[in-house]
Amino acid sequence: MKLNRTTQRTVEILKLISKTPEGATLDDICQKLDLPKTSAYDIVTTLGEMGMVNVTRGQKQNYTIGLMAYRIGVNYTNNLNFIGTIEPVLKAFSKEVGKTVFFGVPSDHHVVYICKFEPENPIITTATVGSKNPMYCTSLGKVILAYSDEENRDQIISRIRFTRHTERTIENREGLLAELEKVRERGYAFDAREMEEHMQCVGAPVFDRDGNVLGAISISSLYKPAEDYEALGKLVSRKGMEVSRLLGFLGKI
Repeated sequence: MKLNRTTQRTVEILKLISKTPEGATLDDICQKLDLPKTSAYDIVTTLGEMGMVNVTRGQKQNYTIGLMAYRIGVNYTNNLNFIGTIEPVLKAFSKEVGKTVFFGVPSDHHVVYICKFEPENPIITTATVGSKNPMYCTSLGKVILAYSDEENRDQIISRIRFTRHTERTIENREGLLAELEKVRERGYAFDAREMEEHMQCVGAPVFDRDGNVLGAISISSLYKPAEDYEALGKLVSRKGMEVSRLLGFLGKI
């Protein structure tokens, strides 16, 4: 799929401005994103007119994130109003298992981490709330793919560019499809040190009331050869179903 270059640049500019509370000048934008000044100026001017960025005029115009962008973000958050329902359950689950628990949702061929719950003595994980990782090498992403409808799954997989992160990373479509078949048989998925050499994760799907896969939960911890990851998989699978029931899902996987 060919991406529209102007749209890409617009999103990159908004992301940069949103991460710069003090604001960014046109020179900042062009330098950091390697953009032609005329193209960047046309984009930020349009964003300013639409309320997506605020323009502070001075010796150099300064751009900060605008009210319209904030409203869009609020609408997104409101659409995730189920988070308040599942947070207490996942927080208690993290304490119960003594490991880091994530909840993630799909974003194209990535999974985005929406919630993170840590025990009293957490391990250091590179994943943070708002960050994203590829679906094909994360337990969250694998279960989301495994329980997505076939057409959607095929479209997502067609956009994946397989990259080897460790010697265990799945490297092609055929390997991923075979893995997803195993996920459906088990009801949970592993990230068997495929993303990071020292991390092992196991994830299970979460369904909405209509039976569509809404996202997934996972347990993450440092890899231990003696750990029973199959038992952890069954545990997180039961928790995923418990969370799905809270959200109105009444069916069976």
